[in-house]
Amino acid sequence: MVLSMDRWVGKVAVVTGASSGIGAAIAEALAKEGLQVAALARRKNRLEDLAQRLSNQKGEIFPIQVDVSKETDILSAFTWIKNNLGPIYILINNAGISPPSSGILDGQVDSWEMLYKVNVLGLCICTREAIKDMKENKVNGHIVHVNSVVGQQVVKLPHMNLYPSSKFAVTALAETLRLELMNQGSKIKITSVSPGLTDTEFLNSPEFKKVIKGNKILEPQNIADAVVYILSTPPHVQVQELIVRAVN
Repeated sequence: MVLSMDRWVGKVAVVTGASSGIGAAIAEALAKEGLQVAALARRKNRLEDLAQRLSNQKGEIFPIQVDVSKETDILSAFTWIKNNLGPIYILINNAGISPPSSGILDGQVDSWEMLYKVNVLGLCICTREAIKDMKENKVNGHIVHVNSVVGQQVVKLPHMNLYPSSKFAVTALAETLRLELMNQGSKIKITSVSPGLTDTEFLNSPEFKKVIKGNKILEPQNIADAVVYILSTPPHVQVQELIVRAVN
């Protein structure tokens, strides 16, 4: 199998949660491969810093301030992309949160709602808008959901036990979308990438610090490399699910 990113050079990729961690690493990797990257996140100053740092690359970063828990923000961003950059070829659904008080026994409803608004509903809205644009422009694009190993197997995460449920939803959404696109005869591909523990701001919580103690963890660049591999496969090859873990 010949791996190549050539068909994506100059094309538009949308990356959510691109201000830090895995999202920033993916945005950087795609810009280096020559793509026009619409980088979406709440912290626009970080996006602008990323764009400045990568200004000499083959591709380009376009910072767009977006809160993916708000449909109006997402719709405005996709309208701007359509009007200023062109058709969307790739969507990387990376934005995700695990707010405090997201446990079932003692959690707060507003935290639960925000968890699902970002991790599930925001992902669905971005996917809907990207596929709508791909179909309008007859683009055989690629959707990548950045999932998690806890979307494959429940692990003990006290006070964060709603988070795995949101990632199990992402696993189901990727597969149901794959089947729906296949039934429509669409060539748009969908992949779920499930990282293990990765060195991001996500691990700053006390609960995660307990989990990672003594364990090797992945770097964001490892997941960006996995995404580039997925996108590099030939048009007839679909990597349905990719789990990436560190070796201890």
